[in-house]
Amino acid sequence: MAAASGSEAANPGNMSGAGAVLVFDGLGGVSLENGGDAVSSVPSGGFKVVAGNARTPDYKVWLRNELGEFNAGLITAPSSRARCTIFDHQALMMFRVVRPGAAPEDIGRQIMTLWLESDRVVIASEINIVDLLGIGSTELSRHAPVSPADLIARLALKVTDRLEPLIEVLGDRLDEIEETLITHRTERAQDRLESLRRNLINIRRLVWPQRDALSALEMAELPFLSERDRLRLREASMRTARIGDELQSLSERAVLVHEEIIDERSEQMNHTMLLLAAVTVVFSPLTLITGLLGMNVAGIPFADSTGAFWLVCAGLVAIVAGIVWWMRRRHLL
Repeated sequence: MAAASGSEAANPGNMSGAGAVLVFDGLGGVSLENGGDAVSSVPSGGFKVVAGNARTPDYKVWLRNELGEFNAGLITAPSSRARCTIFDHQALMMFRVVRPGAAPEDIGRQIMTLWLESDRVVIASEINIVDLLGIGSTELSRHAPVSPADLIARLALKVTDRLEPLIEVLGDRLDEIEETLITHRTERAQDRLESLRRNLINIRRLVWPQRDALSALEMAELPFLSERDRLRLREASMRTARIGDELQSLSERAVLVHEEIIDERSEQMNHTMLLLAAVTVVFSPLTLITGLLGMNVAGIPFADSTGAFWLVCAGLVAIVAGIVWWMRRRHLL
């Protein structure tokens, strides 16, 4: 980590620019400090979290002074997917977080970047970390994270929790589409299914990179990662993988529903073609007979008979009835 500037070195407790500072004692306790005031010392075995909005100028200055120009640039650089980058004794984690209450059509992703050290975690995000972690209830119950890796695992679980309602909504929509197919109402099913599949793809782009990032941190050779930390990271990675499996299951169901829609449309097309073929079979002999009787030549039978027209009509009706009866016997209608 880059050295702090002269002013920071003179006053190491000055956290000007930080939105929130959390001090964890490593035993399940946590205290919330004011980012602009001097921060109490970190207990032995504990760590602190410095969180702020990377868009604010003060926090950008603090990041450059505390971490150096290069590392600060890594934290504030935009990214489209979760990732984990391992350095000598630090790690950089980036999550894409769904906004609370977002609809599947507009999941409203937010970036959360974390810089991990043995006794400190620096977070750059617009997200309120205190609310995301539920520090109020955690502080009372003394079940706060006990290490930086434990904090990462809990944040990953919180991120996953925000995805579960969206997956339930998509699952319900897929059930509704399947129900419409049962009633043979496929007019809007195709459009709704295409929208659902797009939403599934967008959410999968959030889930799988997050699982890979957690797995990369779990396997990293960082000196401050204990066996308990690796177990917690593995648990968070498996939870994320289960969400990914649910998305994969929904995607496979969506493919089957798409094939069912295609089969339904093919069946409708075959029925229509069969009906057209039946009409052709019925009217072909009628067309032949009327064409022959309509020739403008001498010798047409019953040309001078006054009742010949009705006799021909009756004969045509009888022919139609016979063809229809024959086609029904052969299950062609």
